[in-house]
Amino acid sequence: MTPRTTRTAATPGDSAPLSATPGGEPAPDRGPDQGWRSLLLVYAITSTVEAMGVAQVFSFLPLRLREVGLSEDQIPTFTGLFSSLIFVFGIILVPFWGVWADKYSRRAVIVRSAVVEAVVFAGVALAREPWQLAASLLLVGFQLGNTGVMLAALRDVTPRDRVGTVTSLFGATGPLGFALGPVLGAVMMDGLHLPLTDVFWFGSLLSLAVVALLLVGSRDIRPAVAPVGSALALARRAVGGVLEDPAVRRIFLIFGVSILANQMSRPYLPLLVERLHGGQPNLASAISLVTGAAFLVGALLSPLAGPLGDRIGFRSVLAGALLGAGVALLGMAVAPSVAVLAGVAVVYAALQAATQAMVFGLVAVEVAPERRSATLNLVLLPLYIAGIVGPTVGAVAAGVGGIPAPFLVAAVVFLVGGAGVAVSLRRGSSG
Repeated sequence: MTPRTTRTAATPGDSAPLSATPGGEPAPDRGPDQGWRSLLLVYAITSTVEAMGVAQVFSFLPLRLREVGLSEDQIPTFTGLFSSLIFVFGIILVPFWGVWADKYSRRAVIVRSAVVEAVVFAGVALAREPWQLAASLLLVGFQLGNTGVMLAALRDVTPRDRVGTVTSLFGATGPLGFALGPVLGAVMMDGLHLPLTDVFWFGSLLSLAVVALLLVGSRDIRPAVAPVGSALALARRAVGGVLEDPAVRRIFLIFGVSILANQMSRPYLPLLVERLHGGQPNLASAISLVTGAAFLVGALLSPLAGPLGDRIGFRSVLAGALLGAGVALLGMAVAPSVAVLAGVAVVYAALQAATQAMVFGLVAVEVAPERRSATLNLVLLPLYIAGIVGPTVGAVAAGVGGIPAPFLVAAVVFLVGGAGVAVSLRRGSSG
């Protein structure tokens, strides 16, 4: 690849010269961009390791709550409430990570996330009281904000005809990490008979290894336009500019529905497994079967959504994935055994990963070039909102209707969202 002396705000391969905008100036030439394949590999490893650690927090949080002294009747409620703590600081900082990344360094913002990961997982391992565990989970808010930055960098170096494939492959890394994390935890606890705290210590060490990988194996992919001005003004402008776009609002709404439903049910999956497991030994292995091995199969199936979206349209695949996920959650709520629950979880994981990939693809191809980087940096804003609301609603539902209740409520949310996308497709085709 030859060095580029001009950068454009359009897709790779476009030749229109960059013109400065009121909110930015051409980024300085940093030499040739990194190839998309090598960058995808580094970012995929980064995302997978992060998801592994977060998955272990979600999967084994009820067990950790017992270890720090909560009683059995407190665990369902505090499982949801502690899960929402992960996103409290994240929602405040999310607009700034994208601004700081584009203004100063995308790589530095991504490395920052891996460093905080190491601190968070070490804090979870060290916690001896509920408030200490809560404080560690609150720190996750300083860890978030790297996914959109990685997506923006990937979009800048990926050819247009590979966008769907690349976004689906990258989108699969989250489910892949969520699959591997619980499986690794089960091997350490049930296989090697190590304490749960060692699982989080190992996650901390893996995060430090990712820091080294990012520093050695990735370049800083600069945006086409480097923003100028104060971070507060730029963050306010980024949020306002993105949300003024009707297409972006629709995408964010769809994504918010998907994440809200997922956040309602996900914290309660380990408790649902425990309920079906019936007090038998090797509970960690049973949890990993559902939240790990089953989700791994789903993650391996999910990249098929990318080429399918390139062929028949991202919105069509998105509508089917949302409706299918709603049906799958209904099946999880009434599953009679751990084995059946694991089978349904395979389908759900694939559909959930496909939903995320289609949302990323819609942002990459439908948002105007001058707003694409800011939108990709803010694409997980619905995650932070739903990450607070979803577990809280799930906690209320579990308190009223028991462990299956959050899955039933989440299924309704998915089905309503999928129906809305399907109706909009029909209106568009008839118009």
